[in-house]
Amino acid sequence: MLTGKVEKIHFARFDENEDLLESIRKAADSKGVKAGAFFVIGAVKMAVIGFYKDKKYITIELKRHLEIASCSGNVAVGPENETIVHAHIIVSDEKGQAFGGHLFQGTLVGPTAELVLFEVKGINMKRVLDEKSNLKLLELG
Repeated sequence: MLTGKVEKIHFARFDENEDLLESIRKAADSKGVKAGAFFVIGAVKMAVIGFYKDKKYITIELKRHLEIASCSGNVAVGPENETIVHAHIIVSDEKGQAFGGHLFQGTLVGPTAELVLFEVKGINMKRVLDEKSNLKLLELG
């Protein structure tokens, strides 16, 4: 286990119809965050979530208004120094039924979502492709 230090805490609000995953990535890029952790609250009008099985993700689309009960993840860099956001989300409907999994592009904010992003210094977080699992696993340094 490695220890870093929270350098800054960034806040952002996303508007209706923005792609949630892409908006988190853009927020991290705009502040130069290369290592961090975050959480999001708000709502979506469409969620695309995935479940990892047999070296691939199975996705489902939920095309209706849902509350974000929980969304958290981390920010790291990829092999080309690109920003990679790894997030999981739990959304719930008006009956309290919950759905959760890996957050995918195509999840649309509606009407708003709020991001709290913790920028961490003193630790390197990099995603590297693991051939066995076919996942970009976190490598800490």
